[in-house]
Amino acid sequence: MGTVKEIRQEFHNFGPKIQTLKISEDIIKRIHGRERIVITSHHNPDGDAIGSVLAMHLYLKKLGHTPVMIVPSPYPDFLKWLPDNHLINVYQHSKERCDEEIRNADIIFCLDYNALNRAGQMEDPIRGSTAFRILIDHHPDPDTGHFDLICSETETSSTAELVYDFILANGDRDKIDKDIAGCIYTGIMTDTGSFSYACNHAKTYIVVANLFETGIDGERIHRKVYDTFSEDRLRLLGYCLSEKLVVLKEYGTAYITLSSEELKRFRFRTGDTEGIVNYALSIKGINLAVMFTEKKDKIRLSFRSKGDFRVNVFSRDHFDGGGHRNAAGGDSNLSMEQSVERFRELLPKYRNELLKED
Repeated sequence: MGTVKEIRQEFHNFGPKIQTLKISEDIIKRIHGRERIVITSHHNPDGDAIGSVLAMHLYLKKLGHTPVMIVPSPYPDFLKWLPDNHLINVYQHSKERCDEEIRNADIIFCLDYNALNRAGQMEDPIRGSTAFRILIDHHPDPDTGHFDLICSETETSSTAELVYDFILANGDRDKIDKDIAGCIYTGIMTDTGSFSYACNHAKTYIVVANLFETGIDGERIHRKVYDTFSEDRLRLLGYCLSEKLVVLKEYGTAYITLSSEELKRFRFRTGDTEGIVNYALSIKGINLAVMFTEKKDKIRLSFRSKGDFRVNVFSRDHFDGGGHRNAAGGDSNLSMEQSVERFRELLPKYRNELLKED
């Protein structure tokens, strides 16, 4: 491994890994042309999704486009300070207009999801569109059958970092200004838990260093995301830890459950449960943490793990989910009690893996 200076020079000389995906001259002409472009992301968009969508939007504006941003469902309030976020269309709130934009699009960017079903209610409109679909994502096992260009790199911190790579691959590094850099940094920061996981690659820090050269204020961005919780959200966190946390030391596992009534009690808003599962994972000797949240028609499970325990595989095999090795999600159509019971019945099978020391 060379010095930071040598790594930086190598990065600038040879460019990001995304260049190996051979972005053709035809695609570059499309993007630099006057195509009608829609930028989408996944259901329940997080910081990486919103940061990526906004960064791509701001970049395409610089190329002379007026791209339309559409996400399936509302996103957390702690992301609503980002530039141009007020222009994001929420499919749940304006279905007819969004359907029309998707139907008339020439290019659809699919950011931070690896299969069309992750787009929720937008799946069918996107699937039925004749637009050229570009996938940019870092989740494992992309569904290659429904995209015309796939920019996928699982060993990358975030989709936001891949958006940075994509802009560079198009030869437009000079177009990354402070606003674009701030959106990309927000995506990287939130998808690595403030650089506590999924960030063991030197390139990520080189990208971040380049972002700081645009003049972004990393401390301010961190405050905007992590220090703007409502009183209700903080009381919900306290309730989860004092009343709802269950620790199963014999399986290196901890979990939290929240019913719809409990969410209502704390006046739940989108984003209020973000990161709570990580507190369960922070317990010494705990290698698997799960949060069960009751939704309208299902139980949503959020999985986090340490070390080599692959929650994306666990979630896929048992709860119709997926994600990253140490962070994934899934669903259960059973009741809360039945979902927890099913989960606990699975643990003996994985006991040896869960008790491994990191």
